[in-house]
Amino acid sequence: MEEPDLYAVLGVPPSATVGAITSAFRRRARELRPDTRVDAVTAARFGEVRAAYETLRDPVRRAAYDQAYERSDRPAGRTGRPLRRYLVVLGVTAPEPPLRAGPVHWEPGGSHVRRTG
Repeated sequence: MEEPDLYAVLGVPPSATVGAITSAFRRRARELRPDTRVDAVTAARFGEVRAAYETLRDPVRRAAYDQAYERSDRPAGRTGRPLRRYLVVLGVTAPEPPLRAGPVHWEPGGSHVRRTG
């Protein structure tokens, strides 16, 4: 059995942002309503939609999926997906320095800000 195209499952293009992917997942979840529909076909479709969302919302998993998809033997013309390359760097990033602001003196009714110190 062939693995489904996760972008097609959610109905979004491969260039979709995380926000668009989240919106598409919510729309599909409302259509399938796993809390009110209890048949096996709907449960399977919802599981497929949820798995697609879990993969595509995570940048590392999405990059791995895209790379595996590009290397598979599927015809590129069928989906029209452009070839993309990613560089995934795993590890700890350096923390940003804390935001610093100097003291500000505020006077009621004044039209200017005076710095003290």
